[in-house]
Amino acid sequence: METEREKEMKRLENSLFGSLYAPLEFGKVDEEEFRDEVDNTAALFFTDRSANSAVSVYEEDVDMGGESDELEADNQRKPVWVDEEEEKATINIAKVNRLRKLRKEEDESVISGSAYVSRLRAQHIKMNPGTDWARPDTHSRDYNSSDEDSDKESEVVVATGFQDAEDILRTNEDLVLKRSAKLLPGHLEFSRLGDANLKDPSNAPVNSVQFHKNAQLLLVGGLDRTLRFFQVDGKKNEKIQSIFLEDCPIRKAAFLSDGSQAIVTGRRKFAYSFDLVKAQVDRIGPLAGRDEKSLESFEVSPDSKTIAFLGNEGHILLVSTKTKELIGTLKMNGSVRSVAFTNDGQQLLSSGGDGKIYHWDLRTRSCFHIGVDEGCLNGTALCASPVGNLFAAGSDSGIVNIYNRDEFLGGKKKPLKAVENLTTKVDFVKFNHDAQILAVSSRMKKNSLKLIHVPSFTVFSNWPPPNQALHYPSCMDFSPNGGFMAMGNAAGKVLLYKLHHYHHA
Repeated sequence: METEREKEMKRLENSLFGSLYAPLEFGKVDEEEFRDEVDNTAALFFTDRSANSAVSVYEEDVDMGGESDELEADNQRKPVWVDEEEEKATINIAKVNRLRKLRKEEDESVISGSAYVSRLRAQHIKMNPGTDWARPDTHSRDYNSSDEDSDKESEVVVATGFQDAEDILRTNEDLVLKRSAKLLPGHLEFSRLGDANLKDPSNAPVNSVQFHKNAQLLLVGGLDRTLRFFQVDGKKNEKIQSIFLEDCPIRKAAFLSDGSQAIVTGRRKFAYSFDLVKAQVDRIGPLAGRDEKSLESFEVSPDSKTIAFLGNEGHILLVSTKTKELIGTLKMNGSVRSVAFTNDGQQLLSSGGDGKIYHWDLRTRSCFHIGVDEGCLNGTALCASPVGNLFAAGSDSGIVNIYNRDEFLGGKKKPLKAVENLTTKVDFVKFNHDAQILAVSSRMKKNSLKLIHVPSFTVFSNWPPPNQALHYPSCMDFSPNGGFMAMGNAAGKVLLYKLHHYHHA
């Protein structure tokens, strides 16, 4: 009888005092016992400040025997900072009922601060067993093929650059990249925001809108001869600055790719360059040796080194952004109506009155390929995708042909897709940053702006919105990360939309 009573007392003492009579074990404590032991009216633990994350540091609670254990302890990471006050402080664990379970001996009462910290940690780990992946000193997991398959099925991958679990635990970077970044066809999720130029609307048609590379600054230019800059946030869209050019109704304005300058042109023999850093306006031209009456159409190279102006009689004028001087000319057989740089900036595409598409090597300034744009009599618009090898060519018949550039250069004349949703002259084609959306528009008809889902070559059915009038679209641009879309029209407004698929502007 006496023996059974002693066993019962030991069992109760073990459940109360943990490691008093039994070694520390992880993950074998019943949840009901844990609930009975914890007093919900007071905090059981305090903030861990010693930076020791390995279980084996609790030398007071676990008997570390053997040479292998000693070596393991030597290999532990040392704490970054140790509170010296812990050694000086003393805690009476016999006074408070909920702390009595920390005693090792029945008559033990006062212990040092460091011992108190270690016992609290040991008790915490006993009640809350950890997992292997959360311990930096455990071996990295061996990811087998079945794990990779499951990752593919869930469309989630671990971000590259991490060698093992310890590297992941030491960073706050995004650890998961979603493969579901593909835009789905059919229905485009978007919402209408306040007009981008609401704080200072134009009283004439808007001919140019473009986002700065920082995605916050928006350039707006039109026939009212005023160049405006707005800080676009989708809510206030505050006006930052406006520049009045007395002798230049603006036909086109665009940032250099590096964002340092804005090029402004009108139906004039000259153009303007606005330095955003110095807030200084300089004139470009008239160009030496040329008699062009207008430099209104141009494109800027992705490397910000060259501006390609459309000249007379099929001439393409290459101007240095640094010296603002003519550095070369290219000559087409027919008139030139549009040009587009490839994403590497080393080649230039051009089209015009002969219905053909020219490919130019800017390093040698020579034409290396001429191909017929199927069904085109007069080319009016060109755009090369910022990623991949696609390019789009619009004509005065309203048809936009989408080509693979490698196949086109290889002799394939058939386009990947002929978009026939416009019935009037194509004035503008534009890919977004990841080439999943292609915008095509015409100035000659109301609401004639279509958005194409490029992977499926289908038009988004809910665009343009049936209950919103776009008026006569004249220009548009996507923000650098795709979150915003701005569209200028002949009424002097810049309509702003949020594309919900993209999470950043």
